[in-house]
Amino acid sequence: MLYSILALGLGTALTEAAVVRTSGCQLHFTASGAISGPVGEISSGQVRAGSGVSSTTFTLQGGQLWDNKGHGCWWTPPTHVLQCDNNQNPDNGFKVGCDGSVSYNGQTEFWECQTGESGQYNVYLNGGQGVNCHQITLKADNCHSGCPPPPPHFTPPPRPRTCPANLNGPYEFPHLIIPVDESNPNHAPGTSYFGEVSSSVSSIFNFDIPSGDKGKRCSLVFLFPQQKDLTTSSFNFTGSGALDFAWLSEPANQGTTYNNKPGTKQDFGTTTVSPGNNYVISTFACPAGETVAFEISDANGGGTTFRYFQDYNPAPIGLYIRKC
Repeated sequence: MLYSILALGLGTALTEAAVVRTSGCQLHFTASGAISGPVGEISSGQVRAGSGVSSTTFTLQGGQLWDNKGHGCWWTPPTHVLQCDNNQNPDNGFKVGCDGSVSYNGQTEFWECQTGESGQYNVYLNGGQGVNCHQITLKADNCHSGCPPPPPHFTPPPRPRTCPANLNGPYEFPHLIIPVDESNPNHAPGTSYFGEVSSSVSSIFNFDIPSGDKGKRCSLVFLFPQQKDLTTSSFNFTGSGALDFAWLSEPANQGTTYNNKPGTKQDFGTTTVSPGNNYVISTFACPAGETVAFEISDANGGGTTFRYFQDYNPAPIGLYIRKC
């Protein structure tokens, strides 16, 4: 009877050991950091890392770790070296992250300390417990499903290459128009409501760009409707329509003449205009907080004569800065 009871108890223990070995998730560890290499177990049950170690198959179930003999793995006191022992209840707190990184109760960095065996290092929970100790991390080859893809990175829509050649949005009206005359080079005509271009006359337009436009795009646009579409403006226009547009090095003022007008910062070249069309002359980063000036002149002696009343009423006519 006693033999039967003992046999039954032994059978139960073997069954439980088999459950420990076959249930859970099997995995292998590798170490990296101060030393790198597989993680395995020696005959005493100590867990070691390094190039001189043969990899051991461990089993992770919940937060507990067993070796391939069904021995429970724990951080043995007082030094807290990792070891797997027979009939030992394993420590709870092991976890494998989505990328395979191993942690114990949230701790992801462990320690290796040198042993007497070449290329083998004991694995410790804390530092300062052995000889020549350094930090390492542990990685598992299984028991993780992989990290989810990062959330999509939404980039701002690309800035437009040019702003629309219309006033159906934010824009700037010139605050000063100065027609300068090469045939009367020292005369300061003062401000005008008209843009004028001829073989000797060119017009300078000042625009004040608000500081709040930092980061926006600005397009210099020239709007030229047909005469029949104008309500409060009109124009006189003859010649080829070839006009030269230029960005000046500084703004004009009431005392600007042909002889003292600012130099050219950037010449945008020739645009040939005709009634019934709108033109984007150039697009650039808005010069926020600055006053900038642009000049329109007859291009290459093309014989264009053009005089118009600058007006934003339908239909708008003249030089503007459109923002976007």
